[in-house]
Amino acid sequence: MIRATEASDATSQLRKGVVEFAVLALLESEPMYGWQLSQHLIGRGQFIASIGTLYPVIARLKSKGWVAPHLPSGAGETVRRYYKITSSGRERLAQFRIQWDSFSRSLDDLLETKVT
Repeated sequence: MIRATEASDATSQLRKGVVEFAVLALLESEPMYGWQLSQHLIGRGQFIASIGTLYPVIARLKSKGWVAPHLPSGAGETVRRYYKITSSGRERLAQFRIQWDSFSRSLDDLLETKVT
């Protein structure tokens, strides 16, 4: 029998493997600031546990050149550091989508197969 902690560990590992791409997918539609990103990531599948776990992810994405800080123009706006996806981030996200599609279909096939 699988213990609850083992199932939780497996889910945690899956999230860690895809959280960078979840951030890129969110930034693909519009630049966002950290709190805004964290709310989407927590609300849409709990990709992160808290906003504190988001900033190391953003730092990795910045170091890879996939995300860049973005300061919006406009008078009177609260100064927040927004992040936007870069062209290389868009390319990497497009590659990931292809890989994910193939990977998830293969895994679905395996999960649906009944070994006799």
